[in-house]
Amino acid sequence: MILMEMETVKLSEIVMKWFPDMMPFFRQNELNSIIVLRDGLNILEEDDALQIIQCSIYEYQNQTYLH
Repeated sequence: MILMEMETVKLSEIVMKWFPDMMPFFRQNELNSIIVLRDGLNILEEDDALQIIQCSIYEYQNQTYLH
C-alpha cells in the first residue's frame, strides 16, 4: 500500500493543468480557492479535476445566491 501526503493547491493550478482554456471564465477569487488533494496533483486524473472544478463553480454560485 502506497501512502501519499495530502497536497494543498489553488484551483488555478488544477484548471491550468487540465483545462487552461477555461481560465478566463473564472474570477480571481475562485481561482485562488484552496483545494486539498488526498493523493496530490501529480496523480489527479482529468475526470477528477473536472469534478473538482464543477464543485467549485457550484459552491461559488451558491454563495452568490445566499448574499
